[in-house]
Amino acid sequence: MKTKHLFNAVTSLATLLLLSTITLAQKDGPPPPNKEKRGERQMERRENIETMKIGFITKKLDLTPEEAEKFWPVYNQYNTKLQDIRKKRREDFRDAKQKFDELSDKEVEMAIDNDMICRQKELDIQKEYHAKFKTVLSVKKVARLYEAEEQFKMELLNKLKDKPPVRE
Repeated sequence: MKTKHLFNAVTSLATLLLLSTITLAQKDGPPPPNKEKRGERQMERRENIETMKIGFITKKLDLTPEEAEKFWPVYNQYNTKLQDIRKKRREDFRDAKQKFDELSDKEVEMAIDNDMICRQKELDIQKEYHAKFKTVLSVKKVARLYEAEEQFKMELLNKLKDKPPVRE
């Protein structure tokens, strides 16, 4: 009888140890994404998109080499300024959205006012560079530029919509 209890105790202990070892050996799912690698992939994607955009706009505007030489430095400054403002706007919006319920009415109003200020800055940059674009391109090509930017955005959105989301 004593041997039987000892055997049951040893068997139970061995089973418990085996199960705990198996449980500990299992992973909790995929490892967390490496932030550095994710940042590199995002930067690479942005660069690819910018390259596609340059090709798209160049084709749509039918730029001569002389026009391209004058146009692209101006356009790159324009694009950089807009990206900086849009980045700030996204960050401000994300911050406000994360703590929206905790904000007072005054703070919400201030966040909205700041968003309006950012939008006005975007418009100011667009007006400023509209005048600069007219000094390096014909008015018709400037109009085509704006149309090409919109077309590129739509094409990019359609491509992204058709692709399955990337899991990281």
